[in-house]
Amino acid sequence: MSAGKHFVSDPKDLVRTSLSGLVAANPHLALDEKEKVTYVKDLALLRTKQVTLFCGGGSGHEPAHAGFVGHGMLTAAVSGHVFASPSSSQVLSCLRRVYSEEHGTLVVIKNYTGDVLNFGRAVERFKSESVNQGKPLPKVAMVVVDDDVGVVNPNDDAEGGVGRRGLAGTVLVNKFAGARAATGGSLDQVKAVAEYVISNTFTIGCALNAASVPGQGLPRVLGDDEIEIGMGIHNEPGFETKKPQPADILIPSLVDHIVSSAPFKKAHPGRTGRVILMVNNLGATSNLELGLVTKLAVEAARDRGLEPVRIYSGTFMTGLAMPGVSISLLVLPEDDTPRNDLLALADKSAHCPGWVNQTWIEDAGCTDESALAPAVQVKPASNEVWERAIVTAYRNVVADEPQVTLLDQLMGDGDCGQVLLSGATAINDAAQSTQLPLNDPAAALARISSIVEDAMGGTSGIIYCLFLDGLAQQLRSLNVADNSSLTTQLWGQAMLGALDTLYQYTTARPGHRTLIDALEPFASSLASGGSLQQALDAADKGAAATAHMQPKRGRAVYVQQKGELADAGAAGLVSVLKGIVSALQ
Repeated sequence: MSAGKHFVSDPKDLVRTSLSGLVAANPHLALDEKEKVTYVKDLALLRTKQVTLFCGGGSGHEPAHAGFVGHGMLTAAVSGHVFASPSSSQVLSCLRRVYSEEHGTLVVIKNYTGDVLNFGRAVERFKSESVNQGKPLPKVAMVVVDDDVGVVNPNDDAEGGVGRRGLAGTVLVNKFAGARAATGGSLDQVKAVAEYVISNTFTIGCALNAASVPGQGLPRVLGDDEIEIGMGIHNEPGFETKKPQPADILIPSLVDHIVSSAPFKKAHPGRTGRVILMVNNLGATSNLELGLVTKLAVEAARDRGLEPVRIYSGTFMTGLAMPGVSISLLVLPEDDTPRNDLLALADKSAHCPGWVNQTWIEDAGCTDESALAPAVQVKPASNEVWERAIVTAYRNVVADEPQVTLLDQLMGDGDCGQVLLSGATAINDAAQSTQLPLNDPAAALARISSIVEDAMGGTSGIIYCLFLDGLAQQLRSLNVADNSSLTTQLWGQAMLGALDTLYQYTTARPGHRTLIDALEPFASSLASGGSLQQALDAADKGAAATAHMQPKRGRAVYVQQKGELADAGAAGLVSVLKGIVSALQ
């Protein structure tokens, strides 16, 4: 969740220094540090070629808006303090700088009182300046984005009201208006496309907590059992606080809220059709979670008769480091010509740091079957000895898992016991349901290796898989066709060969404090003619010895030795081996 910790030297100078960093990393940009205006370096040339446009508002919403300055999008952006509108003098400075006498200038703002007043006054001051200098009224237009459907005052129409807030839909306005300007559109045409996007974009946000403000901290905190629907990008309260829900319930409910909202129904009563979907990270949502949200939002839109023909997923309009997402739907025209015109603007590249250009290609399908695994005929078969060994090993792992987990929590990442238990459970389930070819040792091990890969994951999982793959190959090379020809010594020889296979892919060796410190003694003892109990004793001794070894492989390398603790991986392997040996004796 958001915390009151920040990378800050002086909160009062954070915006200016952040913009300096943005410009340093993007050589096409320049910065007026005094007025906090970011603009394209070739501005003097650009304003002779096209309509110019700029956006702005309080900082804390990065990459909006300075991150969208570049050819194909914004000409400039003006930034206020965190969550505070820039002054009218700042805005006027930006307008003076970017104004195109030949083509005109569009000003894009979000619907917040401070922005409307300060940007509006700057536009009027600019007009007065021109008239007082004997010039014609300048070609300047301003549009106000109000895409929020989370907090809607039903009396706004009758009373005038403050209207709906401007959210991530602002970025779509910048994108389409900027593309129209870059393709030679007039000021009226650029304004018209901006107004279409504003009138047909609907956004809802959801946050897991408020965002901490540098120099101020968290203004309020949601409980661990609370999320908020409709929280604003400045930490403003939403319309509902509720208990957390699984994503596959929550995300469709957000889409439902959009399509059932009064603004959506008024603009598109009973509407189905093509839309542009934007899934926006509000600042502190992991990319992993954002991918899930995107999938669910796409599916929810389709289930409600809306077909996303363009999907934007990423970080566009944030509330500092707010853990949350917003979903925006831009409803496209029903008629082909205006719809295709808008899609062409969507696909036009924008050369700015905050926008990721997409490449749309025709789906020609995949006819290459070489990626398919070769068909393997596996005939499941029961075997009492194998099944007894598997179930006993499984029960042993169940009993020992807490201790293995504890060892890994103290010296690793804490998942070793659970990962091992997942693998043992999957193998036991397969054996109990007769899914393994237990009459063919090599085939059985190969199948178990596949089960382990699916069930375990992580480094320990792939080590087991490589060893089992090598063991299956060794048994084939030793012409072991069935269980009757197997001896403990032959098992040992095959296991040593499997270790050689494993050693091709890991530098871990005996003495490095890994599960190999238990595996290698077990295999060597069997190969030299030792009994199962002697081999188990050797494995147990090897695992115990890891308590006195300096970690040289795995995550334990980064953790200071904490007492005399055995390696969790070695302890887990001994648990498996004890179960097998006890079943076979």
